Amino acid sequence: MSKKKRKKIRKGKSDGIQNKLKAKIISLLHQNFDKEYSTKEITKKLGFRRKDYNNAIPMVLSALTQEGQILNNSGRYKSTQRPDLIRGKLDHVNPRFAYLLTPEDEDDIYIKAKDLNFAIDGDLVDVMVIPTRAGKRPEGKVVNIIERNKDQFVGRIEFSPRFAFVVADNRKIHQDIFVPLDKTSSAAHNDKVIVKITQWPGHDKSPEGEVKMVLGKAGDNNAEIHSIMAEFDLPFEFPKEIEEEAEKISDKITKKEIAKRRDFREILTFTIDPEDAKDFDDALSFEKLENGNYEIGIHIADVTHYVQPGSLLEKEAYDRATSVYLVDRTIPMLPERLSNGLCSLRPREDKLTFSAVFEIDENSNVLKEWFGRTIIHSDRRFTYEDAQASIETGVGDLAPELQLINGLAKKLRKERFKKGAVNFESTEVKFKLDEKGRPLGVIPKIRKDAHKLIEEFMLLANKQVASYVHDIKKDKERNTFVYRTHDYPDPEKLNSFSSFAKRFGHSLQTEETAISKSLNKLLDEIEGKPEENVLQQLAIRAMAKAKYTTAADIHFGLAFPHYTHFTSPIRRYPDMMVHRLLQHYLDSGKSADKQEYEEKCTHSSEREKRAADAERASIKYKQVEFMQGVEDKVFEGIISGVTEWGIFIEIVETKCEGMVRMVDLKDDFYEYDEKNFRVIGNNNKKIYALGDKVKVQVKATDIDRRTIDLIFVEETD
Repeated sequence: MSKKKRKKIRKGKSDGIQNKLKAKIISLLHQNFDKEYSTKEITKKLGFRRKDYNNAIPMVLSALTQEGQILNNSGRYKSTQRPDLIRGKLDHVNPRFAYLLTPEDEDDIYIKAKDLNFAIDGDLVDVMVIPTRAGKRPEGKVVNIIERNKDQFVGRIEFSPRFAFVVADNRKIHQDIFVPLDKTSSAAHNDKVIVKITQWPGHDKSPEGEVKMVLGKAGDNNAEIHSIMAEFDLPFEFPKEIEEEAEKISDKITKKEIAKRRDFREILTFTIDPEDAKDFDDALSFEKLENGNYEIGIHIADVTHYVQPGSLLEKEAYDRATSVYLVDRTIPMLPERLSNGLCSLRPREDKLTFSAVFEIDENSNVLKEWFGRTIIHSDRRFTYEDAQASIETGVGDLAPELQLINGLAKKLRKERFKKGAVNFESTEVKFKLDEKGRPLGVIPKIRKDAHKLIEEFMLLANKQVASYVHDIKKDKERNTFVYRTHDYPDPEKLNSFSSFAKRFGHSLQTEETAISKSLNKLLDEIEGKPEENVLQQLAIRAMAKAKYTTAADIHFGLAFPHYTHFTSPIRRYPDMMVHRLLQHYLDSGKSADKQEYEEKCTHSSEREKRAADAERASIKYKQVEFMQGVEDKVFEGIISGVTEWGIFIEIVETKCEGMVRMVDLKDDFYEYDEKNFRVIGNNNKKIYALGDKVKVQVKATDIDRRTIDLIFVEETD
């Protein structure tokens, strides 16, 4: 072979090495665009074992610098590029990885723990997307931490001779918080505390903090409930100035005020509420008209008469946005002076209300409607149990009226379902507690006609108020209003739910026009069956989330073209907004500022989610506490979820959910089959699949993390 040909081969090979090195170096520096590396560091990071590659690196770095593709800063090299960054909130799923939550129509970005740059769950971050193979989930690394989600955490403090540390209750906080001994306040070992971060994690990967409040001994009911309140930033009490402002409000109703209102004090009026209710924010009035029709009034506490714009009470109500109902207490939106006093529609007292009044025929068709401020005098306070007994037996106070109104409510309900409303009846639980707050039993809540009667007329008022405001301007831009909307289900989630339902022998049509009818058929089929609660919960998860917005969109679940929240201003700030806007438009006012109200809607939706998360956490805490006392009992369960690290089981009797961890499956090595919602044993081929009925026993409980570990129990003859 000639020398000339050998030189060409060597030159071609050299060009190939240089091109490969260029691509690798640019990729390395671009993915670490905020860092500088020496030649030695670059060589080490590239990790080539071949001398010809490593020897060529200095020459390639020089060439890239001359081409302007990288910068040389005194022998240290960095990228000239500034990558596109995606901003979002971090969901730190487990110690190994997190996701950047992106808009609903985009894939969340997978981030390995080593690429989090010390960001923690909930932080607002900028993420650089790392190129991956086609079809693979996008990956990224955190470049900037824009805003920390919070700087105070709740957890259990543990002491060692030289320092203390706090183990956060939040399962998505995967680092203990170091606390110097002189920053532990009066905390003792195993106390629940609130710790404030004084130094965010750096190279030692451990945040540092100081104890700001001692909540009590771990496991004590008050300490645990206060921990949940602190975890979700819920207020422990009203500021003194708020209470004082509430106390100054007069309870006198003047003749001048009465004259401005429609007077219902002589019309039969009553409330129906839970036995332990302290605030009554809605009442019904009933009158048979001379033409044979019925006039039904839905009377709602006139909270905005007492809570004026710009007041301290108004600002506090907006900030809280909702009352929160934990298992053993309520965290109210308004002080007791208002919620249980001035605005509570107590029996045999004159009360100021905002009302929706309808003339209804015997088929529950709405013939006329009227909205406005009123004064009422409730004749009777019913509990749900009282009202139900009168409906069922026809005996007792106002039994004929209750039976008649219940018949009208049933016709309204039937019409809703005929138009496509979805019959979600998910099972909720309540706890029987002793005097120290310990759970003695878990009791499923049962909804009967008395509950549904009130619900139907509240739905009617909410729907008609929304439709009235929406239709004020028919040919012009609509008036700004606060709507409660619920979009069509996500097709992908619906298809997954449909696949799961098939395991129980149920089918679901997922076409948009058939979803409601098909869902109702399925929900009817599963009523009373062991899989009922699991399927209901999964169906709800497949639905879109309801929210507050100024956009006049549909409410899919209720099959209403327009819907709002008008009926609970004592416990929901959006209802206060609705009252103010409705009165403004009744007075022929101009359209309100849309952006201002959209911001308030967003805030209210966020606060609603916080409340729901806190309520779930308190229920989970009591479920875990209850299951601590039944560790020897064997329970029937249904597999409600399958993941690569464990199998979720819902216990049929108590509705509690726990997990059988993969490491506790000792009889074989099981592999996760994500596509088919199951795990399969390598040797025994045993399958545990979503929806399977199993028998389990409690292995361990963790009050701090609110988790229940289960183990499978083999059936014996």
